Amino acid sequence: MTTLIEVINHGPIRELRLARPPVNALDTELCRQLIHAVELAMAEDAHGVILSGSERIFTGGMDVPHLLSHGDDKHKLLDSWNAFFGAVRTIAESRIPVVAAITGHAPAGGCVLSLCCDYRVMARSTDPARPYGIGLNEVQVGLVAPEGIQRLLRRVVGPHRASVLLTTGALVPAEQALQIGLVDELADGDQVVARALAWLQQLLKLPRQPMQLTRAIARADLHEALAPELIQLDRFVEAWYAPDAQNALQALVARIGKG
Repeated sequence: MTTLIEVINHGPIRELRLARPPVNALDTELCRQLIHAVELAMAEDAHGVILSGSERIFTGGMDVPHLLSHGDDKHKLLDSWNAFFGAVRTIAESRIPVVAAITGHAPAGGCVLSLCCDYRVMARSTDPARPYGIGLNEVQVGLVAPEGIQRLLRRVVGPHRASVLLTTGALVPAEQALQIGLVDELADGDQVVARALAWLQQLLKLPRQPMQLTRAIARADLHEALAPELIQLDRFVEAWYAPDAQNALQALVARIGKG
């Protein structure tokens, strides 16, 4: 089995680096390995986790060609989406703090993973003409972000701004993401992990039990947002096969192929 996550220990803090070139697209196996890696970090008593990506890209989101390769096999498609939402829930429900080191672009699934983390450090854009983007752009590829995922965005940017971003499927530049609270901090690309580590180290200096109990209360709404009745995965999978969705997804794959 190919290892799709690199594990780097910084003392008691464990960095999990997505390592599926070229863009760390989230296929079924990567999502399963992420679940296992977070669970293993907790089992081995890591004090915190940093979730990082590659230079210039955190993750390109779900691997659409992989998903389309399932064709009409709804069981395989459901399995892939279950793996993704399993990874999302594992981060959201982690007993130890998780910081997103967003090393570059983070559309769709990448944004969802980061929204489940305790803190988000994103790379500053290096090219003003092509800034790093983050957001939930599902509508642009013919999909509807489930209510639970929409709640994750509302939680950090507020209801009205979330409504506009979701409806337009906008990806916002890193600098704007900081202004609206979608990320907490910007850093130069080679300093993103270091800043994530520094934030976690400061957090872990606090009295441990009060911090953990306070964190659990503060993050209870994350657990509620990801309840199955707010994701409605069966309905989401049905919508995947709608003509509008399939046309937009095929067009996306065509653009990827030309890229």
